[in-house]
Amino acid sequence: MTMEALGVGKNRAGWRPDRLREQREAHGLTLEKAGERLREVAEQARLKGIPAANPQTLWQHEQGEVYPGPHYRRAYCLLYRATEPDLGFRTALPGEESSFQLTPMDDRVNGTHVLAVERAVHRIAPGVDAADHLALQQRIIDAWKRRHTGGDPHRPVLILVGGFAGSGKTELARFLVQLTGWPLLDKDPLTRALVERLLVALGGDPNDRHTDLYKTQVRPVEYDCLMQSAMANIQCGISTVLSAPFIAELTNPAWMQRLTNRCSALGVDVFPVWVQCDEESMREYITIRSAARDAWKLARWDEYLGTINLELRPTVPHLVVDNRLGTAVSLADQARQAIRHAMGAVPA
Repeated sequence: MTMEALGVGKNRAGWRPDRLREQREAHGLTLEKAGERLREVAEQARLKGIPAANPQTLWQHEQGEVYPGPHYRRAYCLLYRATEPDLGFRTALPGEESSFQLTPMDDRVNGTHVLAVERAVHRIAPGVDAADHLALQQRIIDAWKRRHTGGDPHRPVLILVGGFAGSGKTELARFLVQLTGWPLLDKDPLTRALVERLLVALGGDPNDRHTDLYKTQVRPVEYDCLMQSAMANIQCGISTVLSAPFIAELTNPAWMQRLTNRCSALGVDVFPVWVQCDEESMREYITIRSAARDAWKLARWDEYLGTINLELRPTVPHLVVDNRLGTAVSLADQARQAIRHAMGAVPA
């Protein structure tokens, strides 16, 4: 049964289903046409779950009978070039900008893609006063602008994107890579086969990510593989983005100091980035990706929550991306869409 059918999140604070109808009518779309466009933008954005978007489902969304699931919400935001608060899905977070207006779909303002990229990148904020978020923001923007005009003149950079399972760190890491052209090293696809075989060889469950066997004998090898791969890149002067929880690492000043010293000796800057998220959104992300390694978390959700601290932050100077309620991922979606329109990859 789908999350829409279950009405998950139906009573979320600030939900205004009437705004969906207002947006659809402002764009001159029938329910049938809106459904077609939803599927189109979802396919163009390569969203993992393409919504069926039949007229009956859209009508239920607009009438408030069913609260849209995360794939629908992302597709709606892309279709109407709006944020979730704009579309009445929820109340805006403190300080969250909600500036997209009811604009015709064929209105292409010069420079809109630049603005969309900057808005998305500006979600990177300092986690502590000593963290230089403006430096990383500028480096990412510069790399994106210079990608096809001679390369990046700055020192190479190593970005560690960390956060709890389902926080959206992989989505954010991929977005940074799409902007800059830097390689992405994602822990799960890079080491999963090794981890599963090693767990089985040690007499464990290949999907185990919570027992002492995994934590003491497998996890150290897993992260060692990830970091050795990263060092192979930066030793060649290649800026690299890493995606992994990094919970133990970013809360270990000695580990971070060793990494920083090693990278500094190679002329490489290190930027730890923590992705902040809320419990409900994390559970949505984990449920939708349906990974076998998450089965224990979902089956014992309350027990799992008892093992983590959502207020946890790295104990080293770091940057923060606030992805509570999917805010940062939504902005990244819109930036990608704006870039495609600007480059002529999709029709206006």
